[in-house]
Amino acid sequence: IASCLVGSEMCIRDRGKKMKKDVTQKQTIIKFENGHLYTASDSCVTEMPLTIKVNDIEFATIICSPNHLEELTLGFLASEGIFLKRNDLQSIHIDESKGFAHVKLTQSVGQQFEHPTKRVLASCCGKSRAFYFQNDAAIAKTSMTNIQLQPKQVINLMTQLQDASIIFKQTGGLHNAAISDGKDFFEHRHDIGRHNALDKLYGYCIQRHISVRDKILIFSGRISSEILIKAAKIGVGIILSKSAPTSLAIQLARDLNITAIGFIRENHFNIYSHPESCLLYTSPSPRDK
Repeated sequence: IASCLVGSEMCIRDRGKKMKKDVTQKQTIIKFENGHLYTASDSCVTEMPLTIKVNDIEFATIICSPNHLEELTLGFLASEGIFLKRNDLQSIHIDESKGFAHVKLTQSVGQQFEHPTKRVLASCCGKSRAFYFQNDAAIAKTSMTNIQLQPKQVINLMTQLQDASIIFKQTGGLHNAAISDGKDFFEHRHDIGRHNALDKLYGYCIQRHISVRDKILIFSGRISSEILIKAAKIGVGIILSKSAPTSLAIQLARDLNITAIGFIRENHFNIYSHPESCLLYTSPSPRDK
C-alpha cells in the first residue's frame, strides 16, 4: 500500500480500509468457572512488530496492534522530531505482510540518526528512558491553548471513550485514547501500546491537517511522565484520564501549562494542574491556602 501524503481525504479513507486487519484472534482456552473446568473460545488481541525505515535507514521497531499503521508511523516520527511539518514528507509505504513502514523525507535525516539506529519499543512501556530524554526537551511544547471545559464535558468525554472501547470490553487487552475539541469532533484509537494509541491519533491529525493546539486527549490509562511528555510533543493543552497521574507527570504538566485531570468517574474527578481550564473552578482564598 503506497501513498503520497498530498492525497484527498477520500484517498486516506480508502487506504485505511485496505490496511485494516483483524485486531483480535480467536483462541481455544481452558476456563475455570463455578468450580468446573471446560473448553471455551476466547478473543485475544493481535500484536505485530512494525519496523520503521526512514530514507532506507532503520529507525525503530514498534510492537503494536495491526491497524492504522500509517497513522502510527506518522505520529511516532513526528513526536520524535524526525519531521517538523507535513511538507517534509515525500511518501510512505506500509508493507504489512513483512511488517515494514518505508518513509521518504524530502531532505536527509539529521541528528536523530547519530544515536544507535536500531531500537525496539516495547508495547508496555514505550521507549527506554535513555532514548526518551534525548529528544523530549527539544520537541515537547509548552501549551498555548485557551480551551476551557465545563465539568459535565469532562465526564461526558470520558463516557464517550468508554463507549467507544468495544474491543477492550471483549478482550481486556488494549489501551484506548481519543482526541476531541470538546464539541463535535471526537476520534478514537486503540492499541496494545499506550504510546501507540496516542501516536495514531497524532498521525490522524497530521494526515488531515487538523490543528491539535485546541484539542483534548482522553486516555484510558494512568498519566505517567512519559504519557504527559507525549501529550506535550503532540501539542495539546488538556489530558483526561480515568486513572491517576504520577508525581513527576503532575510537575511536568504544571511546567508545560497542561491541564491534567484524572480519576474521572460518573460524578467526580480530580484536577492536578492548571485548574483554570475548568470553567467552574474558583481560586482558593488566601486563608484557605
